[in-house]
Amino acid sequence: FENRLIEKQYIAVVGQLLLGDEGKICLPLICDWPNRPRQIVDHVIGKPSFTRWRVLDRDIYANTTRVELSPVTGRSHQLRVHMNEIGHPILGDSLYGTDASRAASPRLLLHASRLRFPHPTTNEIVEFVCAPDF
Repeated sequence: FENRLIEKQYIAVVGQLLLGDEGKICLPLICDWPNRPRQIVDHVIGKPSFTRWRVLDRDIYANTTRVELSPVTGRSHQLRVHMNEIGHPILGDSLYGTDASRAASPRLLLHASRLRFPHPTTNEIVEFVCAPDF
């Protein structure tokens, strides 16, 4: 993880229709100590965090977007905080979502769909893929 050799992709359904087809989110995160385990954006003492996103589908009737998220860094709750901070909370997110996004799903609609990395001894590429059930 430290050397950024592990590729991770997640699928999420977020509130609202994302503008554009792909983008980057760079916001520094730090633990919100009085409200653990929550994380917050802090431009003074937060640690750098970087997420790439790509739209997979938009549902104009439900006003939601299915998105692929690829964290470059690995901060706690990074994807959840980043999406919420840009105004697109992940549906069902009880920690960071809005009342509307929490009510939209009984569970968090975030799924680890792909993990890819070089094997530590053989250096062969190992890949795990698992489609979401939502």
